[in-house]
Amino acid sequence: MSAVLVAPTTQAAPSTVPPNVYTLNRTAQLEALYTIIRDKTTSRGDFIFYSDRIIRLLVEEGLNHLPVIPKSVETPTGVTYDGVGFEGRICGVSILRAGEAMEAGLREVCRSVRIGKILIQRDEATAKPKLFYSKLPEDIASRYVLLLDPMLATGGSAIKAVEVLMEHGVPEERIIFINLIASPEGLNNMCARYPRLRVITGWIDQGLNEKAYIIPGLGDFGERRYTI
Repeated sequence: MSAVLVAPTTQAAPSTVPPNVYTLNRTAQLEALYTIIRDKTTSRGDFIFYSDRIIRLLVEEGLNHLPVIPKSVETPTGVTYDGVGFEGRICGVSILRAGEAMEAGLREVCRSVRIGKILIQRDEATAKPKLFYSKLPEDIASRYVLLLDPMLATGGSAIKAVEVLMEHGVPEERIIFINLIASPEGLNNMCARYPRLRVITGWIDQGLNEKAYIIPGLGDFGERRYTI
């Protein structure tokens, strides 16, 4: 069978995406990557390989939203080049456990980046997200923070994680939340609560089902990533 060139499909998205939400450009290559990781028959090795490719794209896009300042350098030809340099320092914070899978992608493009961790789980007494563990850089309040979690369903864990960061002195506008797949409900919940942070997502899915699972989604990211 000969190959045919087709236009990439558009993502399912709410009629109005919050203004602080940014998505990767829709390309046939990106859709092919998502098709692989959504496929329930994809092996664990392939799931890791192809999800890592998407994560690197997301991290690069996240870095595009950091401020820059003018910077001049001299090239090997002796000519001055007027460019830019990053302003300020960054760190990553992963929401355990699935967010840890995104740390390698961040380290591949940001040398020696400091990374913190936050563990949030459902409180059985209140049914609300509860902080169980956090380990953050001591100077996190002076850094731009890339908050990492691959799936955004209802937004409860991510909203709690942002609350924790702000309690440690991180300004809302210095937080960039990076994720692979988001639901419209989760985006609306998060952006209504924190309109000044930025969200970088790879794909906005159709929505949530009655069990609050993202549809069509890709299943449990952590299970597919870490379970042999």
